[in-house]
Amino acid sequence: MIQLDEKSYLYLLSIIPVMVVLFVLLQIWKKRTQRKFADIGLLKRLTPDRSNFKSTLKLIFILLGIASLTMALVNPKMGTKLETVKREGVDIVFAVDVSKSMLAEDIAPNRLEKAKRLVSEIINQLASDRIGIIAYAGQAFPQLPITTDYGAAKMFLQNMNTDMLSSQGTAIDQAIELASTYYDDEEQTNRVLFIISDGEDHSEGNVNNAVEDATNEGIRVFTIGVGKTKGAPIPLKRNGIVESLKKDNQGEVVITKLNEEVLQEIADEGNGEYINGENTEEAVAFIKEQLNQMDKKEFEAKQFAEFKDQFQWFLAAGLLFLFLDIFVLDRKTKWLKKLNLFNER
Repeated sequence: MIQLDEKSYLYLLSIIPVMVVLFVLLQIWKKRTQRKFADIGLLKRLTPDRSNFKSTLKLIFILLGIASLTMALVNPKMGTKLETVKREGVDIVFAVDVSKSMLAEDIAPNRLEKAKRLVSEIINQLASDRIGIIAYAGQAFPQLPITTDYGAAKMFLQNMNTDMLSSQGTAIDQAIELASTYYDDEEQTNRVLFIISDGEDHSEGNVNNAVEDATNEGIRVFTIGVGKTKGAPIPLKRNGIVESLKKDNQGEVVITKLNEEVLQEIADEGNGEYINGENTEEAVAFIKEQLNQMDKKEFEAKQFAEFKDQFQWFLAAGLLFLFLDIFVLDRKTKWLKKLNLFNER
């Protein structure tokens, strides 16, 4: 297992392609200039020891040096041992609505991005709880099973979008039923489901029955509303530019509204709470308080321990490549010249 300590330094790697482009342009300029002032054959006779390969080799050493020193700044850490640890926490599943109505921009930047930010901020407040993620629209789809890997959870979360499920709608009942399969420990009583949605439920199934079944299994259902009750149109974009607004079969612009009544009803029946997600800080603080009040259950989790710094290897490699660049001259090496490895005679 590898961790990157300072990922922000990775932007320094962008120097490499810039240097390659400049090097190529410099070589083109040199050749054109030489042709203006001397015959190529005569120039080779006047400078028999000039190596065409050495300049490229020196560039390679410099680029490898930059890459190595950049990785030294990033400081990769390697987990040297996988061990089983005891942790206490709650099993939490996030069911995120990815239907087209979540593209409405009545809450900045849009409902879906707001929902993803809310989940990410909640994860930041967790310490040892296990989490899982579900995406749902016209149907529910598992994104991440119950895990303690918060980094993976955030990665899957950021990749969620409204095009990941072909069937549209908002099948909240299917999301609840799928979430019930995430909790595999029969003795686990601390089960929490967060439904993040605008509450527009277009499913044909019975949400009330799904919530009742979930509560019978010891699952507390919380709902988080994103959007505004006054509603907003659904923009249809291509390459970030709005091309049109979604319309119904009669050609009228669809206005999607936050349905707090549906979400409140689900939360009430699920022994949970309804939270308006417009103010991220307040919503996360309330959720943190609710989770802290719940009893924690001990469980086992495997994780990498004893992470050790690896920057010294990259630092040594970077310095080595830069020293090699200093000692490599532009002229041909005598013993290599005899071998003619690079066909420079």
